[in-house]
Amino acid sequence: MTETEDIAYDVVVLGAGPVGENVADRTRAAGLSTAIVESELVGGECSYWACMPSKALLRPVIAQADARRLPGLSQDVQGPLDAAAVLARRDYFTSHWKDDGQVGWLDGIGADLYRGHGRLAGPRTVTVTGPDGTVKTLTARHAVAVATGTGAALPDLPGLAEVRPWTSREATSAQEVPGRLVVVGGGVVATEMATAWQALGSRVTLLVRGKGLLNRMEPFAGELIAEALTAAGVDVRTGASVESVTRENGTVVVVTGQGDRIEADEILFATGRVPRTEDIGLDTVGLTPGSWLAVDDSLRVTGSQWLYAVGDVNHRALLTHQGKYQARIAGAAIAARASGVPLLETDPWGAHAATADHSAVPQVVFTDPEAASVGLSLAEAEQAGRRVRAVDVEFASVAGAGLYADGYRGKARLVVDLEREILLGVTFVGPGVGELIHSATVAVAGEVPISRLWHAVPSYPTLSEVWLRLLEAYRDN
Repeated sequence: MTETEDIAYDVVVLGAGPVGENVADRTRAAGLSTAIVESELVGGECSYWACMPSKALLRPVIAQADARRLPGLSQDVQGPLDAAAVLARRDYFTSHWKDDGQVGWLDGIGADLYRGHGRLAGPRTVTVTGPDGTVKTLTARHAVAVATGTGAALPDLPGLAEVRPWTSREATSAQEVPGRLVVVGGGVVATEMATAWQALGSRVTLLVRGKGLLNRMEPFAGELIAEALTAAGVDVRTGASVESVTRENGTVVVVTGQGDRIEADEILFATGRVPRTEDIGLDTVGLTPGSWLAVDDSLRVTGSQWLYAVGDVNHRALLTHQGKYQARIAGAAIAARASGVPLLETDPWGAHAATADHSAVPQVVFTDPEAASVGLSLAEAEQAGRRVRAVDVEFASVAGAGLYADGYRGKARLVVDLEREILLGVTFVGPGVGELIHSATVAVAGEVPISRLWHAVPSYPTLSEVWLRLLEAYRDN
């Protein structure tokens, strides 16, 4: 390996996914020289193996499901999806796993890209080992930001590596539809991929260790989605643990804790995430390799004056949009400290505080029906000792739902703080509700009083009229 001279920047970013890109964007906008290091594709997990390809797979599934609920269309969309066309469109949205466009964007903001494996090598120092083995040393005058994201967690099962299981990466990039697919897990990746591959022609078995799906949302969300998956043909089994997995003559054989034997062509484990911090030199700065990185609300690592951890690696909210939000906050904080601002705005909702991570995290699950939530669930609010009340409404009471689709099924919930009469959480489940969640996010993040929400008039006849039904239910009970 050939060592080069040190190269100094104001900021060095480890990881060029959406989070790292946004840190670089904000620090460059503040006039700080910025280097960004990436070992794979610029654009990261979200662009190539998560958000974009999964939603590209799911969009035709949801569109067909919606059309099947409408007279005049339903008779024309009963056949199977054109899987080849769906996969080709997915490939388009991943830019065929090429990052030229993302590299061009980095060039446009004036950030310097270093391809290779980046590791901390002491305070404010990063070494980059390039594909050819050469090593460059980057020093940061003000900050190093770790934005290396997460990888799939796999269970400790004997011989699992030989089985060649799918993780979220294979599930979103596969070029052929497996005839039979076992999905292990009950969270977002598991439910979305069960939805997509069942519709594309797989016979899907969903194995869930717990009692239901989406256990971080309100219970009715998982219940409605489980019913819909079952109706679509997915074999949903709850309370089902995986005891062993083997691949025999190309066939995956799964044995559950209940003694069931299931054969499949592929198996997807969607059983959690682990931080990609095991080999980035954390030990050189007194931290534990492979650990999540605890941060304050300005995203600075606890106990450090120069190291930031942004996005999934800090374990605050493992969502791309939330990581990009953190990146904007971190970039502003880095810039303010670099310019010598004596006192940052770190009070709740301040310019240098990622307050939304604690109380206003939105999420959409792109199943059929969709599930969308922001803020606290009823159980979370009660566990936090808040005096709250849940207000529930069926979407069947909303004219816009009936127009959206025949037989529309869905449910909405407000979690109301009774002392302040503001919303702590909102959950919607039903076709098309993903586009409703931002209004709820504004209400929760803005701590808008219910008395003022009465004056936010929903257009008729839209799904948004569920807001009026919810407020009426709160008033009348």
